[in-house]
Amino acid sequence: MPETTVPTSSPNVPKLELDHVSVTYTTRSGDSVEAVRDMSLRIEDKPGVGEIVVFLGPSGCGKSTVLKCVAGLHLPTKGRVLNDGKVVEGTSGDRAMVFQTYTSFAWLTVQGNVEYGMRLAGVPKDERETRAKEALKQVGLADFGKRYPKELSGGMKQRVAIARTIVNRPRLILMDEPFGALDPQTRWDMQSRLLDISRVADNTILFVTHDVSEAVYLADTVYVLSSRPAQIRERVDVPIFADRSIKLKQTPQFREVESHLMELLHGELSSVRVG
Repeated sequence: MPETTVPTSSPNVPKLELDHVSVTYTTRSGDSVEAVRDMSLRIEDKPGVGEIVVFLGPSGCGKSTVLKCVAGLHLPTKGRVLNDGKVVEGTSGDRAMVFQTYTSFAWLTVQGNVEYGMRLAGVPKDERETRAKEALKQVGLADFGKRYPKELSGGMKQRVAIARTIVNRPRLILMDEPFGALDPQTRWDMQSRLLDISRVADNTILFVTHDVSEAVYLADTVYVLSSRPAQIRERVDVPIFADRSIKLKQTPQFREVESHLMELLHGELSSVRVG
């Protein structure tokens, strides 16, 4: 379904806007579940700046449902989602999603997996190869293009999924707890690589997690969500850390933000605020 452009009086059209979004769905047993309630937020467009926005909330609170609404995989029951001033009414190449589970094609090589979307789009072979190799280099898999998914570790498979996403140059990347199943060392490595990717790409990354340390380490902005039905408890702008090495997590400034988010996540602030 084509997306509808919404007239706006402001020349500064936001990258993403959630306008009083609510989502209720019916389970297989026939029960009605309210997943998201009256959620509104606005993420500004910042050309030339890679930005990471994190949705932080307890497991099962509705974070993934919000992400699926932005992706166009699930339409709101009430309200609307706007991407670059257009109402989201379905999926689009401008938005790409990375899931927690690994979704590579077993019969294709790593490079073949990364090239797959471009091949469907009719991108010439030489350009496909060049872009795929660059994407694999960005995620640390420059020497693994001829391998097959069965030969890779879990962390490597997730790197392939990220490379397959960024190679298509979406303006909005949606990541649903992509590092949740990884061991701590691999997880930290992937977090650092994601920061590197965000610095060189002109896009916005929406990242879902329930890990407070991960949220502080990655985010420019954190939206803390309540328990289901998901509502915005508070928006927190994370300070600009000069050094985002592993040592950052031991600094007082990092710990201060982490502590504040932990209090919010565990409900010590009861009022709901819209950022």
